[in-house]
Amino acid sequence: MRMLSSLALAMAMTVPLLAQAADAPQPGAGKSVVIVPGSFVDGSGWRVVHDILIHKGYKVTVVHQGHQSLAADVAEAREVLEQQVGPVVLVGHSSAGGVISIAGDRDKVKSLVYVSALQPEVGETMGQLIGSMPSPSDDVRPTRDGHLFFDRTKFNADFAADLTTNRTDFMAASQVPATTALFGGTVWAAAWHKKPTYAVLSTDDRALSPDLQRWMYKRAGSKVTEIKASHAVYISQPEAVAKVIEDAASVIK
Repeated sequence: MRMLSSLALAMAMTVPLLAQAADAPQPGAGKSVVIVPGSFVDGSGWRVVHDILIHKGYKVTVVHQGHQSLAADVAEAREVLEQQVGPVVLVGHSSAGGVISIAGDRDKVKSLVYVSALQPEVGETMGQLIGSMPSPSDDVRPTRDGHLFFDRTKFNADFAADLTTNRTDFMAASQVPATTALFGGTVWAAAWHKKPTYAVLSTDDRALSPDLQRWMYKRAGSKVTEIKASHAVYISQPEAVAKVIEDAASVIK
């Protein structure tokens, strides 16, 4: 009888604790994360980051980018931003850093996250920034019609060396071309002047100079997290990238 009484008491004490845990708000409740992929890749690589964040209560949306021009990519990002309810953390990878710098100039965007990304100032082009501190590799190939491709034979070594060749072979074969117009477009707004900004610096990046990343992030006063990873850091180390996004969301009250 004593054992049954003790068990009943324990259960009675546990039920309220379980109820409290169930009622506890998730850290991402009411907050949205909008992710803008960079050039040469689509949004599928963000799957694990997406899953980590949605399980913590965030609403996550990945923007489809055509990479035809800076203005068109900004318009696509803004269209998704208009659909969000509540505060937003805006995330950009690679060339999408230029996109979020402009599209992030909206009241609902509360913080910005640059993931191995360009971070241009008003009046600059992304091409000018890249030219100021060239990347360790030179694998972008132009076509006659103004499109740009990343050399498929060097995709693993220079874009995503910390991923398996099985995966990068497919990424190379299914890559999304960019255009010279995208990288030549002049930036007309820099939301990082007004918003808290966070940055992931990939120290083993061969597609975008780590020194350029460091210089841009210092200029903007971004909170920098250095990760030993390739340009595809969001795929190879999704937990670390998700943590930076969560840090950016923590400033939202």
